Amino acid sequence: MTSKPKTPKGYVDANLITGENVTYRGGLHWIVLVAPASIALIAVFFGVAVLVAGGSAKETDLRELAMSAGALAIFIAAIYLLAAILHWRAAEFAVTNKRVIFKVGVLKRRTQEMFLEKIESVGVNEGLLGRALDYGTITIRGTGGTLEPFRNISHALEFRRQVQEQISQNSPPIARRSDPS
Repeated sequence: MTSKPKTPKGYVDANLITGENVTYRGGLHWIVLVAPASIALIAVFFGVAVLVAGGSAKETDLRELAMSAGALAIFIAAIYLLAAILHWRAAEFAVTNKRVIFKVGVLKRRTQEMFLEKIESVGVNEGLLGRALDYGTITIRGTGGTLEPFRNISHALEFRRQVQEQISQNSPPIARRSDPS
């Protein structure tokens, strides 16, 4: 009896190299949905108001125009919110025993992958709201590389800790000098 091969869960799992294991997974914080949800809610209220007002119009043309405009506003709000949720769910951030992997985007994908031994520092920037809700911007500085911040990462301090943990586990022990005295 043969078992089925595991199907990859996403970008990270599909791009693991030989001997590589995911040790920590992260994602975007739900805060990225607040602005799209607010805009969508306003558009839905507008659409419903237009539908209600248009439904009581005496002229048929005006009533049909109002019904169409209201329905269109609600449809656009739903698509806008759905796109924001898709963006939120599609983001993948992972720490493996060999690399740090960031992937955002669905139709237009942006990735950054860096081997642990090439990482010089991992910075976390949390504003007041970020500290309260546990999210922030992670910036990884690599040897000779540029800085690229990844914003609104959920549990940013824990992500940094996991990166540092993997670096310390994979670093060769520092040779001690013998004291000449």
